[in-house]
Amino acid sequence: MNNTEIRRPVIGITMGDPAGNGPELCVQALRHKAIYEECRPLIVGDANVIEKAAVLLGHPELTVHRVDSVEQAAFIWGIIDVYHLDLVDLARFEYGKVSAMCGRAAFECVRQVIELALDDEVDATCTNALNKEAMNLALAPEGMHFDGHTEIYAHYTHTEKYTMLLAHHDLRVVHVSTHCSLREACGRVKKQRVLDVIHIADSACRSFGIPRPRIAVAGLNPHAGENGLFGREELDEIIPAIRAAQDEGLCVDGPVPPDSLFPKALGGWYDIVVAMYHDQGHIPLKTVGFVYDREKQAWKAVEGVNITLGLPIIRTSVDHGTGFDQAGKGTSNELSLLNAIQYAVTMARNRNIKE
Repeated sequence: MNNTEIRRPVIGITMGDPAGNGPELCVQALRHKAIYEECRPLIVGDANVIEKAAVLLGHPELTVHRVDSVEQAAFIWGIIDVYHLDLVDLARFEYGKVSAMCGRAAFECVRQVIELALDDEVDATCTNALNKEAMNLALAPEGMHFDGHTEIYAHYTHTEKYTMLLAHHDLRVVHVSTHCSLREACGRVKKQRVLDVIHIADSACRSFGIPRPRIAVAGLNPHAGENGLFGREELDEIIPAIRAAQDEGLCVDGPVPPDSLFPKALGGWYDIVVAMYHDQGHIPLKTVGFVYDREKQAWKAVEGVNITLGLPIIRTSVDHGTGFDQAGKGTSNELSLLNAIQYAVTMARNRNIKE
């Protein structure tokens, strides 16, 4: 791989659920000329849906170029290359509606981009949101079910140890558990799992170019348990995992009470946080990344990136849902997708340099 290829990696971007705002976000993001200076973006989806989004948004300067292979892509600003999958019947298509057709389309885009990455045809993957109800509506007749993108990637890459990372600029959070009930999440806080996630967090930060990451591990209980007063998970599971990581030479602090941890992380005390469950990590990150304008009654910013760690391939994603309420209106904000593309570029460059 030559220096130009390392500098401008190929990023495979899924269109997401076509009934959502993913196709519009693809067009909105790729109208930025700077993207093409950083990478070679390739949309994986239905070219007819992307063309519909381009017309809706009123970008006559952009041309949709459907391709059947990565080699056919132009990778020139003004041309949106789409790895075309004939998935959507526009005669039956409706914005903002849950349907098996659109759920199947979103799923097939994800499966295709994973295949491209495993075959080294793209350097990294970046996903727009899918609707879990729609996807599983399509997959149910085949006896298949996935909780979300993370589980799809784990299944098709045969990965057992993985986790979700959320990032908003320098605030980064990984999770011991994600898509399960709160009751089950508490039961998943085990020494080995916490240690595995600490290892994944350390590796992730190094892939971002941080040579010695400072890792903070959150407590599960109020006040991180108060030495067993409010629960024993810290004493029995979390602290032993932290000590094991410290013995390996990793820079790990904790368990830190969750209510004071995130202001510290936001202020730069730590490079990454290990959260114990989904909402413990998601709420603080989305509080700073999602900004609602009261006067305009509209979202001023929707920033943040979702990254699946532990995979043999790179996967970043927008950190929001399908936006069914905004789909087809041309009002969606592409900042999260731009953030996700940039993280994918950074990770691909660092991986290629190491290789």
